[in-house]
Amino acid sequence: MKLHLKSTVALALLGLATVASAQITFYENESFLGRTFLTDKPVENFARHGFNDRASSVIVDRGRWEVCEDARYAGRCVVLRPGNYDTLKSMGMNNRISSVHPADAHANMDDDVYAPTNVSAYEYRRRPNERLQQAPVTSVRAVVGPPNERCWVERQQVAGATTRGGPNVGGAIAGALIGGILGHQVGGGVGKDIATVGGAAAGGYIGSNVGRNTTAPSTEHDVRRCEKTPSATPTYWDVTYKYRGQTHRVQMSKEPGRTILVNRNGDPRD
Repeated sequence: MKLHLKSTVALALLGLATVASAQITFYENESFLGRTFLTDKPVENFARHGFNDRASSVIVDRGRWEVCEDARYAGRCVVLRPGNYDTLKSMGMNNRISSVHPADAHANMDDDVYAPTNVSAYEYRRRPNERLQQAPVTSVRAVVGPPNERCWVERQQVAGATTRGGPNVGGAIAGALIGGILGHQVGGGVGKDIATVGGAAAGGYIGSNVGRNTTAPSTEHDVRRCEKTPSATPTYWDVTYKYRGQTHRVQMSKEPGRTILVNRNGDPRD
């Protein structure tokens, strides 16, 4: 009996510790602007706090949180991991959140229940009464975006195709007659006979090839062409720094100097 009671108390304390360690901040506008609503415990109805269907961006400092469309954790829900969510549109939860509670820290969840996080894993704004100190930056690597693609349409002339037909029988006959007549008028005697036969043969060959090769007229077409050029604009900076003997790595939206400001946990701050 005592052992069961101790186990129950231990589990309850563990649950309280999990809730206490979690923290989430909702912002009325995108990009962490406007009114805020911060909580470190379950909220079954945002209407009681004047924030129902108002959240447009979220920062999860600690823990995993399940946000739901309806009060009492009903309707469609998604799980938010630690990180910055500068907009909720991509997950279909913009101005739709009505309740929130910490997700079970020990539960195994499918990847499709999690909302996608942004590149930045921290919210860099300084908290009230937060003490900051300098941490030396050990490496900085600029990560550029995908290549830029430029496309245009140009007019191109295309030569007509040439088609080859069969022998022109009518042309061969006409050519042979004309060639024979012309040959018959050349020379006399045996020479005239030879010229007549040669003229008929030549005229027949020429006539048979008349109209065999047909070339279509050339045409013009619009042709779309594209080329890719490497991007020169960094998407973010991959930064490594030292704090209290530990190496930290963070992705930042702007290039840091030789040092960066951190709080007592080593989290970067502006």
